[in-house]
Amino acid sequence: MLEALNHQDVELAQMVIADDDRVDGRYLEVHQGILSLLALQAPVAGDLRLVAALLHMIKHIERMGDQCVNIAKLIPLSGHEPPVRQEVLQALSKMGAYARSEVIQSKAAFSGRDVGLAEDLVRQDREINRLNREIFRMALDIGDDADTREWAMHMILVARALERIGDNAVDIGEQVAFVVTGLFREFSDSSHPAGVRPDAAPDASPDTL
Repeated sequence: MLEALNHQDVELAQMVIADDDRVDGRYLEVHQGILSLLALQAPVAGDLRLVAALLHMIKHIERMGDQCVNIAKLIPLSGHEPPVRQEVLQALSKMGAYARSEVIQSKAAFSGRDVGLAEDLVRQDREINRLNREIFRMALDIGDDADTREWAMHMILVARALERIGDNAVDIGEQVAFVVTGLFREFSDSSHPAGVRPDAAPDASPDTL
C-alpha cells in the first residue's frame, strides 16, 4: 500500500482494494466461529475473557484493512504524475513504518500474552501521532498552487488513515492486557493517569471476566 503511494502505482492500489474482500471474508468466518463457540461450549472465566477479547481484536484487524483501502482509493485521485513534495512522502513513509511495526508487535504481544510488549505499542504510536501533526502543518504551508494543495489534502487523509491503523494496534494491545490480567485499561488515556477506566473493577482477578 505504501509502495503504491510512493510510486503512484494505481494498479497496485487496485490490488490492495481487491484484497480487502479476503480480509472481510476471514473476519466473518472467525466471527461466526466465535459465536458458535459461545453457543455450543459456553466458555467461562479465562476462556470467556479470551473469546470476548477476540471479538474486539478481529474488528480492529478488519478496520486496519479498511484504512488500507481508504489510502489505496486516494491514489488514483491525484493522477499519474501529481505535484508531490518529497518531504511529505518521507514523513508518510516513516508513519507507515511505525504503523507496520505496531501491527507486527501487537500480533507478537497477543501470541506471547506479553503485556509489556503490548504496553510498548504506545511509544511507537506517539511517533505516529507526532508525524500526523507534522504532515498536517506541511500541508497547510505547501503553497498556493491548486493542484499541489489538492494533493496535500489527500496526503492529510492518508496520514489520518495511518494514524488510525496505529490506534487499532494499540487497541489490540489493550485487549492483550485484558486477557492476561482480567482488567481492561486504556494505555494512553490522559484523563486517567493510571490508565484504569472509572467503571473498571479495581479488584478484578484473572479468573473473572
